[in-house]
Amino acid sequence: MTSTLTPMPLTSTNFARFGDVVEARGPAVPINYGQTERYHDLARINVAQNGGKTLINIFRSTPLATPIKIEIMERHPLSSQMFMPLSGNPYLVVVAPAGDFDASKIQAFLAAPDQGVNYHAGIWHHYSLALGEVSDFLVVDRGGDEDNCDEVRLVKPLRIKLGAVLDNAD
Repeated sequence: MTSTLTPMPLTSTNFARFGDVVEARGPAVPINYGQTERYHDLARINVAQNGGKTLINIFRSTPLATPIKIEIMERHPLSSQMFMPLSGNPYLVVVAPAGDFDASKIQAFLAAPDQGVNYHAGIWHHYSLALGEVSDFLVVDRGGDEDNCDEVRLVKPLRIKLGAVLDNAD
């Protein structure tokens, strides 16, 4: 039997053990003669281990078929990985704590269109984010010679229940 998980709204508090929520909230610093508000230092980007370099990418994510089933999780042991949505759509974040993979610890979050996420190094996460339609994400991650992606296949797929959660995402 497949287990079912309902995503919770993404907040910096409930996501803190997995990484950073990147959003324009809290105090801003006025710059450019007051024409711009700067929200800075929003995420702990970590890509330098073993001489890694920062990569700026755009990922185009195709939604998984519904009902959504999570069958594979991945992690980047040498770096953080940040996703910032560009398409104006809510999206799904599925994570588990760093360390030995434990499917019972998987959590799901529904991110608003103006929220990014930065997974800390070693955090297990699902690779697909888009909901409903193809969506673009600005991604900051690590380039280097070492392999920086481990994958694990779940013994039993995990079903994500969206329903009313997605209806209230905006």
